[in-house]
Amino acid sequence: MTVPLPGLPARVRIHEVGARDGLQNEASVVPTEVKAQFIRRLAEAGLTTIEATSFVHPKWVPQLADAEQLFPLLGEIADVGDVELPVLVPNERGLDRALALGARRIAVFGSATETFAARNLNRTVDESLAMFEPVVARATAEGVGVRGYLSMCFGDPWEGAVPLGQVVRVARALMDLGCDELSLGDTIGVATPGQVVALLAALNDAGVPTASIGVHFHDTYGQALSNTLAALQQGVTTVDASAGGLGGCPYAKSATGNLATEDLVWMLDGLGVDTGVDLGALTATSVWMAEQLGRPSPSRTVRALTHKE
Repeated sequence: MTVPLPGLPARVRIHEVGARDGLQNEASVVPTEVKAQFIRRLAEAGLTTIEATSFVHPKWVPQLADAEQLFPLLGEIADVGDVELPVLVPNERGLDRALALGARRIAVFGSATETFAARNLNRTVDESLAMFEPVVARATAEGVGVRGYLSMCFGDPWEGAVPLGQVVRVARALMDLGCDELSLGDTIGVATPGQVVALLAALNDAGVPTASIGVHFHDTYGQALSNTLAALQQGVTTVDASAGGLGGCPYAKSATGNLATEDLVWMLDGLGVDTGVDLGALTATSVWMAEQLGRPSPSRTVRALTHKE
């Protein structure tokens, strides 16, 4: 039953991260053709932004070492519709690799905390921003869009609660570099709705418009959907999610799965918010991917829709 709530956006764009953020956390390496088929099926289900892979050094994320082999297999996905295939790049070398294959949208990934920056990027926060500066400048000069990921926006397993001002400083710096979108990451899933509202307000006060913000919630404490709804009520229209609830973070062991795309679509369908996603096709895709991985999907909606007595 569709029962709208006042004050919500008419449409939400889902930034699908299952093929990158989801699969990078798998213990086993998924075959390249399976990854390509996964992305094709996600596009056919109606997702229009599908993060395809990451051009990081294979030593750091061996699960995505096949980026050069995978990306050329995705050319026909543009025929499905107006589909963007952003890729992560950590530095100028990664950017070179992505541009050589024709990537038209990239993402850099920063941290709001020093400990996670050291563990994830082997740099301080400011050193990582300095590393991103030429990457963003070159990408924008080439007409390539740039998303800035910001991890540990609400809590850090080593540093605890993260002060708002600390998050705002790094967020503002990423936007000043030239990022056209900022994804706020609750990397270990500790946020609650009041924190979400407070951070969005603080970012607005610092000149970061809500229209340029996406939210990226993990469901460690079962808060991902409630945090998403709080963000939507503040005007956010871009939500990161992972088909089947795949993923976590290999550098933060307390981070469990991402918000499942199916759970998000179920909620938004019920609220009358358009996503353009066919929930049945998406669920079938996640069931298929779970079979490839050899385990059931953690998504509650996938389990409910496929449960057999």
